[in-house]
Amino acid sequence: MSGRFEKLRVWVDGDVQQGSSTAQQQQQQQYCDMEQIALPHKARLYQLFEYVEKEIDSLYEENCELQAKLNQLSERLGETVTISPEICCSSNDPLSSRKETGRKGNQMRQKLKTALRVPPGRLVQSLKVVSDSSRRCRYARSFLGHRDGIWHVTASRGTQPILASASADQTCLLWSLDVGSCLAQYTGHVGSVNGVAFGPSTTDSNEFMLATASGDRTAHIWKAIIPGNTQLPALSSEDDELAEKEQTSGGNDIQGGGEVHASCIVRQPLVRLTGHANAVMAVEWFSNGEQLITASWDRTANIYDAERGEIVNILSGRFFFLNYAKILLFLEKFCAVVAEMEVQIDRSHDDELNHCNAHPSQKLIVTASRDSTFRLWDFRESIQSVAVFQGHIDSVTSVVFSCGEKLVSGSDDRSIKVWDLRNMRSAIVTVRLDSAVNRLSVSSRNVVAIPQDNRNIRLYDLNTVRLTRLPRASGQSHRRIVCCTAWADDHPNYDLFTCGFDKQVIAWKTTFEKD
Repeated sequence: MSGRFEKLRVWVDGDVQQGSSTAQQQQQQQYCDMEQIALPHKARLYQLFEYVEKEIDSLYEENCELQAKLNQLSERLGETVTISPEICCSSNDPLSSRKETGRKGNQMRQKLKTALRVPPGRLVQSLKVVSDSSRRCRYARSFLGHRDGIWHVTASRGTQPILASASADQTCLLWSLDVGSCLAQYTGHVGSVNGVAFGPSTTDSNEFMLATASGDRTAHIWKAIIPGNTQLPALSSEDDELAEKEQTSGGNDIQGGGEVHASCIVRQPLVRLTGHANAVMAVEWFSNGEQLITASWDRTANIYDAERGEIVNILSGRFFFLNYAKILLFLEKFCAVVAEMEVQIDRSHDDELNHCNAHPSQKLIVTASRDSTFRLWDFRESIQSVAVFQGHIDSVTSVVFSCGEKLVSGSDDRSIKVWDLRNMRSAIVTVRLDSAVNRLSVSSRNVVAIPQDNRNIRLYDLNTVRLTRLPRASGQSHRRIVCCTAWADDHPNYDLFTCGFDKQVIAWKTTFEKD
């Protein structure tokens, strides 16, 4: 009996399942029939979607054409140019010729055009477009001799104009700004030379004290003696025209890495600065010339006595400094205390340091790090302090003091920020760019020279809030990443220098006129 009931239950369940599947099949068939015969409101919706898709495709093509025109204008003028309404509303615009579109379609088109015209986050709203009549920048000459990329460049401020360049080829070269020839070569490092800085002026105008930072975990202080007769003889008008033609015609053959014939070769340093556990990325002299600071990938910044070569302070985020002189006096009695202090005083930043800079007249130091912050170290008071600047969202590649109470920082987040030392809570100006920023510099006229990864060099005027770009003529610009910029405001022929991975230093002449 139980077997019959079991068979009956299986039969009933199968019939129910079969009926359910049949109902589902009928429902799906009905749904497919409804899809094939679209409802009136769905048909209207499909038409609107198709119309929007066509409009977006057309606007995309128009945006590509406008971008091409913008690039052409930028190459001609060598400036940042905004799209004018005349270009956007040309007579051959495929959108403007469609008179059959309704009022709603026109409104949608204008909104999409506005959204696609200027990409968000590329330019600061307050920037003014600079015309060619108010500022002119031109290529002057190239300095060739390094066999690898050039990380850093700086100019002297003495009576004899000298340029120094630090390269990955493990050398530092000194150049005559007047003649363009290599005057001295330093070969004391066994790693990439990442930074160079001129020391204080000496009584002898032909002697130059320099400090270099290297990937060999050291910084060197060395001296070069330069002959006094490095002036370029006056050129006639014919010679000047011939030199200009040679620069124009031979610009495409610039390769870098030529033979260096320096009149002075320095192989050993006067003072070797040790103490870092990783590559030293930057070095800078204090304003008094008695001390200097180094920034390293070991996340620390050391302050050295320039004469003795000893570490005076180690800048730290938890404690302001560690005085080695005081510790050494009590080293035998307080070994345990010293060991504990070394554990507590760990790192000045959460990541590697990229750059450091000293105030030209006050006891202020800034250090930039890959942890997206930079710190201001204040030595002016008896109780020293440190301030952390947070505003960037990527590695801070450089930070420098400008004339007055301002700081300028550059970052891999494609922006530079201007900060007021009297109100350090947030940046007062943010300039958004189209590529990562490397080691920038500020002139005595408050013009920021911004080197970028996309081979461009931008100039941002802090006074007039204007942004422009150096020209990129064929053979007279950088072909690879631009690593650093430096100003020489006192030189009559050229006042701006740039260097990069293309193994060359380029000199520029900028002309600023009052509005």
